[in-house]
Amino acid sequence: MLEVKNISFSYHKKTVLDSIEFNVEKGAHLSVIGESGSGKSTLLKLIYGEFDLTTGSIFWNSQEILGPKHNLVIGYDFMKYVAQEFDLMPYITVEENIGKFLSNFFPKEKAERVNELLKVVELENVAKTKVQFLSGGQKQRVALARAIAKQPEIILLDEPFSHIDNFKKQSLRRSLFNYLKQKNITCIVATHDKNDVLPFADKMIVLNNGKVIANNSPKALYNNPKTPLIASFFGEFNMIEPFGILYTHQIKIVEKSNYKATVKASYYNGQSYLIEVLYNNKSIFIEHSNKLEEHSSIYFKTLQ
Repeated sequence: MLEVKNISFSYHKKTVLDSIEFNVEKGAHLSVIGESGSGKSTLLKLIYGEFDLTTGSIFWNSQEILGPKHNLVIGYDFMKYVAQEFDLMPYITVEENIGKFLSNFFPKEKAERVNELLKVVELENVAKTKVQFLSGGQKQRVALARAIAKQPEIILLDEPFSHIDNFKKQSLRRSLFNYLKQKNITCIVATHDKNDVLPFADKMIVLNNGKVIANNSPKALYNNPKTPLIASFFGEFNMIEPFGILYTHQIKIVEKSNYKATVKASYYNGQSYLIEVLYNNKSIFIEHSNKLEEHSSIYFKTLQ
């Protein structure tokens, strides 16, 4: 188990994280979300031991995680950290990068392991290519494969798919997270993307102004967002009195109701349209099957 016990961290006298506390079970998947500057990356670096804590402590099982004041070499053998900047070797091939830290005493097993990881990150077709010739997204996938090559007990991923285009992102996400679950590798992901979270995370914590404002399952937080910040992570939402926070799919256009609005615009999003309407001189958004004429009047009801 990872235990983060009441930790705080300050940088140049500015508090970045304040009284953070949570646990992560072995093999579990935790997502860390929050706006830019909320402390997500800093939290991962503290767990990795890259910085010294101001107060509090971090333990993996019975091993305390300590920073550079205590360790000449940052990091621990049982833990891997993949940052947004990849530390790869550009002049050797993809498969050589992935297998760099695997033992050469068992060449057959090493080759099998590298091939397995190439499939996980979907890079079999560039296995013999030198890293310097890869795209940013391909380099990110090499970094992911190298991080799990020696099967760590815990892996920390900072925006792991940020450089990867949408053509590959969906399948890669499934492949990587399913692999980590199968191998019982604890996974902590800092992300801005709800698609990294909803299908895969066991728990998610929400950071705001250096504090944890929510810690629950993604399903629980999606179904009952306590703040606009949480709702905004999952999608378009509205604040409507007296109903509170409502997602666009929780409002339905009907033939007649007590709530009348005027259509301002329609936005096509594939499966439906996002209809912007003016209600009490304020824009609200409704998911609807068809495009509606601007300036027309509609009635709506809530599904809560």
